[in-house]
Formats: sequence, structure tokens, C-alpha cells
Amino acid sequence: MKKRIAILGSTGSIGQSALAVVDEHCDRLTVVGLAAGENADRFAEQIARYRPTVAAMASGSAIDRLNKNGASPTTRIVGTGRDGLAAVATHPDVDIVLCASSGTEGLEAVLAAIEHGKTVALANKEVLVMAGAIVTAAARARGVAILPVDSEHNAIHQCLHGRRVSDIRRLILTASGGPFRGRALSDLGTVTAAAALKHPTWKMGRKITIDSATLMNKGLEVIEAHWLFGASAAQIDVVVHPESIVHSLVEYPDGSVLAQLGNPDMRTALAQALAWPERVESGVAPLDLLELRRLNFEAPDRATFRCLDLAYQALAVGGTAPTILNAANEVAVGAFLGGTLPFLAIDELIEATLAALPATSLPDLESLIYADLTARREAQRIIQRSFC
Repeated sequence: MKKRIAILGSTGSIGQSALAVVDEHCDRLTVVGLAAGENADRFAEQIARYRPTVAAMASGSAIDRLNKNGASPTTRIVGTGRDGLAAVATHPDVDIVLCASSGTEGLEAVLAAIEHGKTVALANKEVLVMAGAIVTAAARARGVAILPVDSEHNAIHQCLHGRRVSDIRRLILTASGGPFRGRALSDLGTVTAAAALKHPTWKMGRKITIDSATLMNKGLEVIEAHWLFGASAAQIDVVVHPESIVHSLVEYPDGSVLAQLGNPDMRTALAQALAWPERVESGVAPLDLLELRRLNFEAPDRATFRCLDLAYQALAVGGTAPTILNAANEVAVGAFLGGTLPFLAIDELIEATLAALPATSLPDLESLIYADLTARREAQRIIQRSFC
């Protein structure tokens, strides 16, 4: 039988890559639901091509533009914003929900999908960074699988191959180092958003590309790995690997280190997650080791790129600290892209927000949402007070 898929964030880079995997396997995969942000033109094309049963967009104005583009009459629009995401994610015909929506909007949709017994393919780091304890507890209670789609976590998932975290010594996440790898702190004071968006190996959305430039992307992945695999912070290491060919590694007590390699293309992880536990073609070119010849590894420059350590610190504090970290980072990245915050002030803003808002322990969902909103307001106040 075909797997029936809902894609949250279908017009983004990951959503488009997921649809490319669907195109490779029309006999195995079918699209039941699509949700998108504001890109009505691209969404109209996707609806016309895949004819999902249900669809949603971020706002009513986006849906108005969609309707002007002539959305498929067989597709039912089920809502906007978070309500629309949840409606698509919980449709009774959906088997697997791919959460590729950016930011925190996907959290409630993922929890709703889990409550309805859907398998979740997770490409949104913020869901587990914000609410890892709540999401993983809900998945255990419902017997729902959470399949990682981030290339690093998907690599670890493959290398673990069902083994428990008690069987391993270390999880090793690889980082490209971003566009400013090797640059001195003194060289980064005037970098522009355009320069930060030139990632050397991956084609990604704007927010995640800036996170890669600050190493916050890797910090968020450390927190995500903790919740996905049950590893302690001490068991999770980061190494810089500029070629982005080794996507992550698992070290076992006997000295064996298993690595997952492949060309830097999200379709590999998406095909693995959407077809799991089977293996299918992804459309990605085979890896040519003879052409590569050499793979390089180095320690991250934690003095210059302090966001990585801020993430480790938030994980150690626990409670709402990762939520505050994530919210402050989203505000900081938005301000940097908008030209109101210098690149080197991103980590300063996050650190100041964490210092201003003491974390609370063992939060429920309501507390997490409150912490998220409070952190965003505090980060905006700090920008106005210190950087404007």
C-alpha cells in the first residue's frame, strides 16, 4: 500500500525536496495534505500537481491569493496558521507527517499528529528544542515513531540501527563550519546578511543558513540529539567537517566508529525517513570516493562562534532554558537579516536574554508557550535598549 503523506512547509527547501522524493516513488508515496506559509504562487502549483485532499496556509490573505491562482477544486482548505497545520497533520487519511515548517509553528501540529497516532518525520529542530520532554513523552505514550530528517540526526539514526544509547560511547555531529569557518573574530564585525547566506555546501532556507554561520544550528542539533536518542550532553560531540560528506558518526565502546556518508542533498535523509524501514532511490547522485580523495575534520572555534556553547549551557540548565535560547535566537536572526543587529551581536543578545529570564523546571506546554513569548519580548526589548 502507498504511504499517505502530509507535508507541513511544502514550499520551503525541505518541502520541495520531499516532493521530489515523492515524484521518484509515485507507486509508494502519495500526498494527502500540504501546508505552506505565504508563497501562494508556488503552493498553487503544488496543489495543481499533487491534488492533496486537504491544504492550509499561514494567513487568510495567502489563501485569497491561492484562490485567485485557481486551486484544485478537489482540495479542501482546512484553515490558517497553527490551526491549519494541525488540521492537515491529523487528517484521518494521513499515515506520516513531515514537519518541515520553520520556527515554532510546527510544535502544536506535531503534538496533534502524535495524539492521532501518526508517524512523524521531523525536519524542524525547534519542536524538540522547545519541547523535547513533552514531545518524546507523548510519542512514547502513543507508541509513535519520530523519524529524524535533519541529515545529522538521520545519519545517527542509521548508524545506531536500533541500538540503545547505553550501547554507545559518543554521538558525533558534523558541522560544515558555515561561510565564516576559519575567520577571526576581528574579521566578522561588519559581515553582511548576504555574505552569511552564502553557505559553502548546503542549499537551505535563510534562517537555518544564518544559524549555520553562527554555529547555533549545531547547538540546536545537540539539544535535538539529546531528546531523539536519550544521550547526555557529555555523550554528544561536534566536529567541523567542511566537505559535508560524513553526516554524523556513532562511536561504540569497542572502539568502532560507524559513519553515514553521502553527497550533501536532503533527499537522502528524506527518502530514508519517508520509506522507513525500507530503502528506496532518492534521486541523489552516488558518492564517488575516488573523486573526493580527502576528508577533513577540525575542532569548532567555540571562542569565535559562542552560540554552540550557549546551547550546551541551556541543555544543562534544562526546563525552559532551551525554549528561551531558541526564541532569542529566532529574534536575533530576524533582526540580523533585517539589518538592525550586527552579526557579532547575535550571541550577545541570546546570552543577555538567557540571563534576564531564569528557567523554570519541568514545564508543561502552556508554560513553554509562555516562556517562548516572554523570551521574544525580552529579546526585542534588549535590541531596543542596547543595539538601536
